[in-house]
Amino acid sequence: MYFLPEDLDNYVVAHSEQEPELLQQLTRETYQKVLQPIMLSGPYQGRVLSMISKLIHPKSILELGTFTGYSTLCLAEGMTSDGELHTIDINEELVDFQRKYFDKSEYGHQIIQHTGNAVDIIENLNLTFDLVFIDADKPNYCNYFNLIIDKLNPGGIILSDNVLWHGKVIEPLDEKDKSTKAVLEYNTLLKNDNRIETVLLPIRDGLTISRKKA
Repeated sequence: MYFLPEDLDNYVVAHSEQEPELLQQLTRETYQKVLQPIMLSGPYQGRVLSMISKLIHPKSILELGTFTGYSTLCLAEGMTSDGELHTIDINEELVDFQRKYFDKSEYGHQIIQHTGNAVDIIENLNLTFDLVFIDADKPNYCNYFNLIIDKLNPGGIILSDNVLWHGKVIEPLDEKDKSTKAVLEYNTLLKNDNRIETVLLPIRDGLTISRKKA
């Protein structure tokens, strides 16, 4: 989803850091072989994720929603040399695709894949995190937040994708639209939870940055 006029959006992309060659290869193969390639973070948002990770320099990262691994590799760019990135996706058919590109990168040995229901996996992770990226099924966003918040280190960051949901967040709500309803509830949760401070950025389909207070 693009909220800026196309010409202005193109200018923004042209004057931002270029994506690495490996991610260009990953994008090409995703479009050739995988259904719904639009789910990729893409070069501009990928550079935003990379920049945020580099600013935080996290030792521990959790990603919910791996898809083909594009955002995973972007987040890994800022990780400490002794850090770990745990990424969760329910689609077991993409595991080998992801691993191929993870192992082509310098971060492959630091990326740990989990396949299955994210709610169950998070509950069983006896870890804490400096950075969390939520980009999975929208009806579970609130559940994910409630599971993650106590595993997030003080000063840690939660990045939440698709929080503008194609602009539907400001349209009349269809009660049958579970995803839009869930995103609205999630945005309200982030705004009102006093354990965090939040800013919503109109980047692509909406990206929220939430920081856990010390």
